[in-house]
Formats: sequence, C-alpha cells, structure tokens
Amino acid sequence: MQATPVDFLVRLLGACELRARVVSANIANSNTPGYVRHVVRFEELLGKELADGGDASRVNPAFEPDLETPARPDGNNVSLELELNSMRENRLLYEAYSSILRSHFALLESAISAGH
Repeated sequence: MQATPVDFLVRLLGACELRARVVSANIANSNTPGYVRHVVRFEELLGKELADGGDASRVNPAFEPDLETPARPDGNNVSLELELNSMRENRLLYEAYSSILRSHFALLESAISAGH
C-alpha cells in the first residue's frame, strides 16, 4: 500500500524528531570517554528505495553508530561543531517538511471551501 502525502510528511517529521533526540544525546555525551556518536539516516534510505521503484512506506529511520568520524584519544568521536551543524540542518528540514504539510492542508481547505 502506497503512503499518502500526509503519511509521507508525518514520517519525515518523525525522522527529524528522532534525529533531534539523537543529536541532543550526542551533545550530552560529548565528554563521556568511549562514547560513539550516533546518526539517524532516513532521507537517503528513502531516496534509494524510491529510486529502486520500491514502496516508501517500508522505509524506517535507521539509528546507527557513526564509525566514520575519527575518535579522540579517549575513544569519544563527538564533535560539537558537527553536532551543531547537524542540529541546524535538521531544523531546516523540519521547517521545510512542516511548511509543505501546512501548504497541503491549506490546499485541501481551499478545495473544500470552494465546494460550498
């Protein structure tokens, strides 16, 4: 079953919410020896599924350890600069997705009003 535009946008917003929690946890653990930062991948997985002709409703956000960012001598690989950039990017994505969702509902409301 294909997802509706609203379902799709709600899932994108949910991925942003999860990413915000993960970034916050990374920042909170920035001085914890041995802590490995985590990332949330969703948009890229979604894009790959759609490019392969798959069903977007089957894709879920992936919560994964970041094994690519180099670690400090204490084993922690959290970079506050990287986390702040992730937070900014996530905020912009959230604002874009919520703006699209608002526009979708405004269009529906206009269509309903025009029918009366």
